[in-house]
Amino acid sequence: MTTLKKRRLSGVSVLFGALFWVFLAVTAVEGGSLLQEKASLKGHSDIIRAVAFSPDSKRLITGSYDKTVRIWDLATGRVIFLMKHPNLVRAVAVSPDGKTVASGNYNRTADLWDLETGKRKAVLGHPKRVRAVAFSPDGLLLASGSSDKKVRLWFVRTGREQKVLLGHEKAVNAVAFSPDGRILASGSTDQTIRLWNVATGKVMAVLTGHKNLVLSLAFSPDGKTLVSGGADETVRLWDLETGKEKSRLEKGHALYVAAVAFSPDGKMLASGGGDRTVRLYALSSPLPKLLD
Repeated sequence: MTTLKKRRLSGVSVLFGALFWVFLAVTAVEGGSLLQEKASLKGHSDIIRAVAFSPDSKRLITGSYDKTVRIWDLATGRVIFLMKHPNLVRAVAVSPDGKTVASGNYNRTADLWDLETGKRKAVLGHPKRVRAVAFSPDGLLLASGSSDKKVRLWFVRTGREQKVLLGHEKAVNAVAFSPDGRILASGSTDQTIRLWNVATGKVMAVLTGHKNLVLSLAFSPDGKTLVSGGADETVRLWDLETGKEKSRLEKGHALYVAAVAFSPDGKMLASGGGDRTVRLYALSSPLPKLLD
C-alpha cells in the first residue's frame, strides 16, 4: 500500500496565526532544503489569522487580530497600504484579476478593497461575525461564511447580495470554490461540510465524518478531491464524485488543523495546525486506505 510521505516543518506558523510577523518561504532547488526563509515582515501587533498572495506574486496580504489588513510589497518588504477595521480580521482573499481584496472581520462585515489604492469599495453585511471569504475563479462572486450559520454569495462589481445558502446548524468557518466555479464547499462548527451548486444555491451533498468543528477546506487543482482540516486533529480527503471520504490522516497535528492547501500541480498537500507546525504530504496514487 502506498502511503503519504510526510515532512514536518517548524517555525512557519503564520498559516495558523501563531506569530505577529510573517515569514516568507520559497521552494529551494533540487537537493536543497524544501523551504528557505526569504524575509521576515514585521508590523502586526497581534495574531496573524490570514495570508494571501496577489496573482502576480508581487504583494502579500495579511489579516490580523490587531484589526488591520496590510498590503506588503514583496520587493521591498514594506507596507504599501494599511486597512483599519473596527474589529478582529479573521479572513482575507484576493480576486483572480488581482484588483480586489476581501476581508472578513468580527465587526459582522466582509469588506472589499481596491488593491491599487487601498480604498474600501464595499461593505457586505452579516448579522454576526464573518469568519471566511473566497472569490469565485472568474472573480464575479464572493462567498462569505459567518457565525450566523449562513453562506452568502455577493456580486463583486456591485456589492449586491446574490444568494443566501441555508443549511448549516452552527457557524461557518471555511468556504472554497471548485476550480471550475460550479461548486462551493463550506465547513462548519456543526462538524459537516456542505457542497453547494453555485448556480442554483441547492445543497448537492453533506459530507460527514469530522468529530469536531471543520476549520479549513481546499479543492485539488483537478477539482476531483476536497481536503478538510478540523478541530478533531485530522486531515481528510474526500472523493467529490462519490461524496465519500477516501483518506484520513489521524493526528495530522497535535491540535486543530486550521489551514490546508494543495500545491498547484496537485502533487503535494500542506496543513497548518495549532501545534505551530506546517506539515507537507507527498500525494501518491492510490491513496492510503482509511485508518480504523
